[in-house]
Amino acid sequence: MRWDIPYAAPGQTVGLLGGSFDPAHEGHVHVTREALKRFGLDAVWWLVSPGNPLKSRGPAPMGERIAEARALLADPRVVVTGIEARLGTRYTAETLAGVQRLYPRVHFTWLMGADNLAQFHLWDRWQDIMATVPVGVIARPGQRLSARMSKAAERFARSRLPAAASHTLPRATPPAWCFINIPMSHQSSTAIRAKRAAAKK
Repeated sequence: MRWDIPYAAPGQTVGLLGGSFDPAHEGHVHVTREALKRFGLDAVWWLVSPGNPLKSRGPAPMGERIAEARALLADPRVVVTGIEARLGTRYTAETLAGVQRLYPRVHFTWLMGADNLAQFHLWDRWQDIMATVPVGVIARPGQRLSARMSKAAERFARSRLPAAASHTLPRATPPAWCFINIPMSHQSSTAIRAKRAAAKK
């Protein structure tokens, strides 16, 4: 299907925002728009994952999640893709290796919320991820301190770029990461699922 393999021109800077998007919501939109602006990205791809290895509960069918995400955000710079299913990858390190094989001349930046940085050391081959692509970390409600005190932040303290230089991150040589504060959005997929489930009762 067309959304499996997005188009990217050589030399472009592309942010990768992974997740189950179960469902996608305005918080994802807010983070994406801020990432485009603050990191000076040409595009952001929403990588709708087949499943999150750190979550015991399985997500809704991928086709439903992709359709809902596409309906939420109509911006030519934002692509909703199921490329992880096409690549057959479950872990971020594998996904990054796969997209870099497909797009050897594209500059990828991994995007994550501060909540993910706080538990980043639990990810498969997390140090390899940091060594592979620049990482843009976006503040999340209640997670600023835990992210800054995290094992990953400590391990790669010398590789951190100041927020004022965030626009240089996509072309920085890994390991390189940058933490940016943005106006907060308190929406979460968990809360939306709970509200939908309550409405069906």
